[in-house]
Amino acid sequence: MKRLTFFTVLSVFFLSCSLFEEEGTADRQPPREPTPDERAIVHSGNVFGMNVFNALHEADPDSNILISPLSISMALGMTLNGAAGETYDAMRQTLALAGMEEEDINSSYQTAVELLTSMDPEVIISIANSIWYREGLPVYDEFIETNQTYFNAEVNELDFTDPNSVGIINDWVDTATNGIIETILQEIPDEIIMYLINALYFKGGWRIPFDEEDTQDMPFHNYDGTETSVPMMGHEITVPYYVSWEDNFYMADIPFGDSLFSFTVIIPEDINTFSDSLTLDKWNHYINNLRSGEVYIGLPRFDLAWEKSLNDILIALGMDVAFDQNMADFSRIMPLDYGNLYISEVKHKTYLTVDEEGAVAAAVTSVGVGLTSAPPSIIADRPFVLAIRENHIGTIIFIGKVMKL
Repeated sequence: MKRLTFFTVLSVFFLSCSLFEEEGTADRQPPREPTPDERAIVHSGNVFGMNVFNALHEADPDSNILISPLSISMALGMTLNGAAGETYDAMRQTLALAGMEEEDINSSYQTAVELLTSMDPEVIISIANSIWYREGLPVYDEFIETNQTYFNAEVNELDFTDPNSVGIINDWVDTATNGIIETILQEIPDEIIMYLINALYFKGGWRIPFDEEDTQDMPFHNYDGTETSVPMMGHEITVPYYVSWEDNFYMADIPFGDSLFSFTVIIPEDINTFSDSLTLDKWNHYINNLRSGEVYIGLPRFDLAWEKSLNDILIALGMDVAFDQNMADFSRIMPLDYGNLYISEVKHKTYLTVDEEGAVAAAVTSVGVGLTSAPPSIIADRPFVLAIRENHIGTIIFIGKVMKL
């Protein structure tokens, strides 16, 4: 039996820098309208991402989570081009793509990513894909060419018996994530014949920076009852926010760049009660109820690293046949004369840092302006749900929850 392994790596940075003063935004053209197929691929990614988030929460409710639905779905989307029969149907269903034809799936990934990565010049989104296969294997040209065309995948044939091959793949990951995630492999097992890797790098500056002088050490109340002292950034700012008395949470949407991307934070009274009932329909309802107003935002400066095999999650979501050594059908990758192919591991590795590096003094004139009452305070000093999302089509680039710092 021959094994396929998939890795998705995501590095995300929020830097509140004075990135927005060199040129005005008034003359910028708004991004083009997405096509129906692009809207469909984004909706499918959001459905899939929420399903993965829900399954991870259910499996381990007391731990941090940080996933990129976009990264996972793109790595599996490349793989889908090699699947056939029941395996293809199960993967397409799990990815919430059942209503789309293969050509539409591929072309929509391609054009949606092009739109996403060019939408806001003040935000950097870099998405890279690669395929690495064991030297000498007769991988079909159509599989390679399809992934090169639609996923811009770099394809390399390597001698997996050469110890240097591990370093070559890790160097690609290091470069694709701007040095944030340095390694994804420790070794290449004898039975592995192919790696498919997606790397996503996001760097965004807050539209209105936090002032580092206002950052103060405050306790973060971890879910397990302990407390951690964290540097808490804070300022009064006009942003979209929502307070739900029915579901007992505060929500704020803090913009990056030209406000086409934002950091969404939801601070519920009880994180697990909230996460237990979170659905994509509810998520969209909350987003649609955001209204702009002045609030006090308190957000910790923190780093979060997360790594997990998604095998059990994807099996539970309906992709079990793809992991079955005997039943998996990846006959569109290479001839089965060399043995049956199946997915060995889908590994997701993410890293997030939130800080106010490079912040400039701001909002000085808002002090003492004679408010008749203090603005609402939204302070993330206890477990919270977070997301980076794109606001033009509604792409959830990543979603997670912080239970402990």
